Amino acid sequence: MTHRPGNYLFDAYFTQAAMRDVFSDTGRIQGMLDFEAALARAEASVGVIPQDAVGPIEEACRAERYDFDALREAILNSGNSAIPLVKALGREIKRQSPEAERYVHMGATSQDVMDTGLVLQLRTALKLLEVDLAELAETLAEQAQRYAETPLAGRTWLQHATPVTLGMKIAGWLGALTRHRQRLVELEPRLFTLQFGGASGTLAALGEQAMPVAEALARELDLSLPEQPWHTHRDRLVEVASICGMIAGTLGKFGRDLSLLMQTEAAETFEPAGQGRGGSSTMPHKRNPVSAAVLISAATRVPNLVATMFASMPQEHERSLGLWHAEWDTLPDIVCLTSGALQQALLVAKGLEVDAERMRQNLELTHGLVLAEAVSIALSQRIGREQAHHLVEQCCRRAVAERCHLREALGRDEEVSAEFSSEELDRLLDPAHYLGQARTWVERACAEHQSFMRAR
Repeated sequence: MTHRPGNYLFDAYFTQAAMRDVFSDTGRIQGMLDFEAALARAEASVGVIPQDAVGPIEEACRAERYDFDALREAILNSGNSAIPLVKALGREIKRQSPEAERYVHMGATSQDVMDTGLVLQLRTALKLLEVDLAELAETLAEQAQRYAETPLAGRTWLQHATPVTLGMKIAGWLGALTRHRQRLVELEPRLFTLQFGGASGTLAALGEQAMPVAEALARELDLSLPEQPWHTHRDRLVEVASICGMIAGTLGKFGRDLSLLMQTEAAETFEPAGQGRGGSSTMPHKRNPVSAAVLISAATRVPNLVATMFASMPQEHERSLGLWHAEWDTLPDIVCLTSGALQQALLVAKGLEVDAERMRQNLELTHGLVLAEAVSIALSQRIGREQAHHLVEQCCRRAVAERCHLREALGRDEEVSAEFSSEELDRLLDPAHYLGQARTWVERACAEHQSFMRAR
């Protein structure tokens, strides 16, 4: 029997493989080693260390060279991953060049290594998110246009309201995703910044060469140099967590709507079918919304993780005890869960199955009552709002009591029939003629999406 690490059985369901690789132990260690290699190049470029020390340091900065089991054991005593890694890095460099080993990690502190390594991971992670967000947005734009005039019952407080269109509903998901993509772009200059402050944030160990080294290091890593180190100012990381939380929330909204529309009693839209997909262990007829479950799960889990990031913000003085540590697994989990939800949303959006006829049938479940507002509005323009509302309300009650269609109750009312011909009543009770600005909302959401894509 092969032992699998971590949450191997569920990773494929809840996370994206490429994102899990970014935040794997290897990804974490490589991010820190990239910092150390860049630090050596930066310090050599301004004369702080000899140029010939750079090669041996760079050569040793490859994650596959390190014993992760040994690092794991060492972290138990050291309290973070950078301390044992830097020691191991020094030993690895020393095998090739004892002289170069003297210059590794010069002027930096553990948190510089870990935070900057995390920023490098996040830069890769956000690229993966954007690729999936762009594909999902484009797919939703196509589906919104396809179903821009496909009517279905609007639901408020989980009850039938007035007609909307499926395209309008999809456009709502699309609009939110476009705003999240805008937020991610706006975040980049704040997030992609170097962490480099040394022991207490002053870079005192590097003396007059501190700023030249910091500037060179930022260039080496293609990161901006912030106004000061941010060891205990965590707003950058909380911001990316918050945006991921909003993305997960929007995807949860998508999943919630889809699962409700997929209920047996509604049966209006469905996740794509597939061999063994959504089946039950005992009921052969079942077609469960397995992707929607992931979307709703992420929207349930991520906000609590985001709350942990917020709770970790009031960090003590110049370096934190415990609050910084609380971020280490939390932020990667937030990003991984968000990426997993995105993958499931893509699968659903591309293969969405729609039963337009069932939507029309469901619109008739209340026997015309969903169009009562349309009749009342039209009637108010002829006899006044209050009287019109009263008349239509009475007809609705009569239709419910007699279990007849609202059209019949309206036709039998002398005051209503005096104002409307039979053809006018038929038109007023046709859902296709009471869709308001549904198509406009679709067009506007798609235009906003296209505008963002062009700007990118």
